[in-house]
Amino acid sequence: MDTLSHILPLLPLRGVVIFPGTVMNLDIARARSLNAVNVAMRHGKKIFIVSQIKSEAEEPALDNLYKVGVVAEIRQMLKLPGGSVRILVEGLCRATADRVTDGVDGCWAASITELSARALNENGLELETLRRMVVSEFEKWVLLGKKISPEILLSFKDNPDAGIVADTIAGYLDVNLATRQLLLETVSVKARLEKLYEILHKEMTISELEKRIAQKVHQNIEQNQKEYYLREQIKVISQELGDAEDVHAEAEEYREKMKALPLPEEVVKGLNKEVDRLFKMPPMMAESTVIRNYLDTVLDLPWGKYDKNGFDINKAARILDKHHYGLKKVKERILEHLAVQKLAKTNKAPILCLVGPPGVGKTSMALSIAEAVNRKFTRVSLGGVRDEAEIRGHRRTYIGAMPGRLIHGMQKVGCLNPLFLLDEVDKMASDFRGDPASALLEALDPEQNHAFSDHFIEYSFDLSSVFWIVTANTVETIPPALLDRLEVIELSSYTEEEKLNIARLHLLPKEMEANGLTGKTFSITSGAIRKIIREYTREAGVRRLERQLAKLCRKVAYRIVTEKETDAKVTVKNLTDYLGPCIYLESDLRAREEVGIVTGLAWTSVGGELLKVEVLAAEGKGGMTLTGQLGDVMKESARAGYTYIRSRYKELGLKEDFYDKTDIHIHLPEGAIPKDGPSAGITMVTAMVSALTGRPVKADLAMTGEITLSGKVLPVGGIKEKMLAAHRYGVKTVLLPERNMQDLTELPEKVREDIQFVPVNHMDEVLKLALKP
Repeated sequence: MDTLSHILPLLPLRGVVIFPGTVMNLDIARARSLNAVNVAMRHGKKIFIVSQIKSEAEEPALDNLYKVGVVAEIRQMLKLPGGSVRILVEGLCRATADRVTDGVDGCWAASITELSARALNENGLELETLRRMVVSEFEKWVLLGKKISPEILLSFKDNPDAGIVADTIAGYLDVNLATRQLLLETVSVKARLEKLYEILHKEMTISELEKRIAQKVHQNIEQNQKEYYLREQIKVISQELGDAEDVHAEAEEYREKMKALPLPEEVVKGLNKEVDRLFKMPPMMAESTVIRNYLDTVLDLPWGKYDKNGFDINKAARILDKHHYGLKKVKERILEHLAVQKLAKTNKAPILCLVGPPGVGKTSMALSIAEAVNRKFTRVSLGGVRDEAEIRGHRRTYIGAMPGRLIHGMQKVGCLNPLFLLDEVDKMASDFRGDPASALLEALDPEQNHAFSDHFIEYSFDLSSVFWIVTANTVETIPPALLDRLEVIELSSYTEEEKLNIARLHLLPKEMEANGLTGKTFSITSGAIRKIIREYTREAGVRRLERQLAKLCRKVAYRIVTEKETDAKVTVKNLTDYLGPCIYLESDLRAREEVGIVTGLAWTSVGGELLKVEVLAAEGKGGMTLTGQLGDVMKESARAGYTYIRSRYKELGLKEDFYDKTDIHIHLPEGAIPKDGPSAGITMVTAMVSALTGRPVKADLAMTGEITLSGKVLPVGGIKEKMLAAHRYGVKTVLLPERNMQDLTELPEKVREDIQFVPVNHMDEVLKLALKP
């Protein structure tokens, strides 16, 4: 290797970059590196040093080494215990490895080319300026960070060689490996000085920021110590001046409140501890405000306070009839409960759950019940509640902690036996913050609610005397464990006659009063109200009806004020002058005789609805298409029905191979609304048979029922709501499973008179009754 001076042994380093002019100690332990050092010591002590790209590699590959390194001279070598050595090296010049091969001595040999600093062609004045700027910035950094001794500056500060100054400063900088390697690979002295200045400026900014943060932390600590010292002084001064008596008086006031309340022994002990803490605590401490808030909340609860709720059952019946038309079953259940209370002399109340479509009067019924049973009323809306702490409260360890909605409601009503309405319980949700429905289990369980635990109060509170009423649109989304504790009472949709009476007795007087109208200035015929019900509203409840009546009253009030008329009599003929064109046309209510279109009946959480089923048969290859956002159960019903049709092709007059040459498309309009369930089974089969045979479906006919592969018709749910919807839309005949006929007893008499109910057991009966010959 003496004859080829440009071939040197290669020494790879981990996490270290050596610059020309830098003297550094290196500990060598890897076998290949030891071999390289030994070869260098035998042949002129020159060695080529490069850095590993990935420092974590124990035995680096050639592609894990940077190409640019430093030719260094080994000044000293010291053998260490364990076979490793320590060498003192001095960087001489930059070089790049043209080719690296395995040497004969167990190390890599690198064919190198020296990279001389290209400073000769660069502007000397510009280099000198950059050198001074870098030295000045480095000096500031050393003085600010105190990481390097200032004496080091003296060794190179006045050196005129800008390249040596740049390499010396680069060696002292505490930057990452990639940045150091970039500085090593930058041959141009000017470019190297510019990069160094940029790095030093950034390091200066970081050092100044660190210093500023440290000073701020120090100031905060001093401020806290100062505040503590001043508080202690104020405390002593207050005691000398007698101001401490205010805290003492406050503590005595809390103790007097405790004596006046029939508190349980454990509550008294706990509150006394809190009062003692408050007395010993400086008034300005944040914790004292938390304790005061807690004491005020607990002592504001109606411990042992019951309202007299004597009532007369006949008077209660009159109150319920006065405020609500119909709802016979609900009223009977309330009066039964009152009768039991009279006889049993018990204050234990049931948990009633009023379930029904929107607008049928669930919330207003709860208000009427409160008046009938002579109890104070409080209400909590649970729609959208998804945090368990909304029910049980937050623990006092949290900032801004407060009791749950149940305790807050009891605090607001001021007695232990109110009527408590939990509205929209089916619209609660659950997430990572807990399940609020599960938190209600304890409050609504008659065996547990005498000792309800709120996280904020931390003591048992008696809720057993509360008359609980829960409302929901559907029981489907109420968790089974919670539903098991409720006595469900269903409020069904209103018939047209019921809506007419509700409008006459309740809605119209309310809206006339709200809009300043009297019987002299405004009147409306029963026919006009019926037209509003039929052609301007289509709903299970009466909420839209109330809005239309309010709109009518506003129009009349405007005409009276603008002197267009002195009084108004609204009839069927002039109704459109006030409310505009009809929303639902009469022709929409009755189906015409059409091929492939059948009217079904569906149940939704907002009441019953008609469900049109359209089927089209066309020449094809036997495919079946289902559209209209159908669920899996409904799709399976359609396929089962199609299989039944294939099994009865002879009786239906179809060709044997019709299913190979005919495409069936089943569509349920209002495609944006998801639909599912088995109750449209016979409806889809009837529509398919009608489309395949060309036989029209009879008019004014609706049907519901599940179908099996053999053609049997099985019972379905939601019969009452479905029949009320059929009546609302003017359907004259309904086909339904025979086993559902028992459900018709709950229907109003008017519905049973207006609709012909035909029981069916088999699909053959359905087709015979529904299709024209």
